[in-house]
Amino acid sequence: MISALLLALFLGVVQVTLALHVRALTIDAAAEGARVAARADRDLASGAQRTRDLLTASLGDRYADEVAARDTVQDGLAVVEVTVRAPLPVVGVLGPSGVMTVSGHALEEST
Repeated sequence: MISALLLALFLGVVQVTLALHVRALTIDAAAEGARVAARADRDLASGAQRTRDLLTASLGDRYADEVAARDTVQDGLAVVEVTVRAPLPVVGVLGPSGVMTVSGHALEEST
């Protein structure tokens, strides 16, 4: 009985660790894509593509399906925002289901 409890606890820790790892990689890819898109010699499409490339290389194709880049203004400054909607990773049949949404921002370079 104790071993079953320990196994459930261990699987719960693995589930949370995997979800946090995927979230960190997704945030990093979105931020890198925003930095690429914010460069004066690049456009929004190149930032979104860089984000997709990073997600595909680190997590797989299904995490790079929904990537969007847009220009926005925050506190009077021109900012590029890259948003990623990715599925939550699940170990086994138990665990969270759904989608996580993360975004990365970078100040837009002026020409």
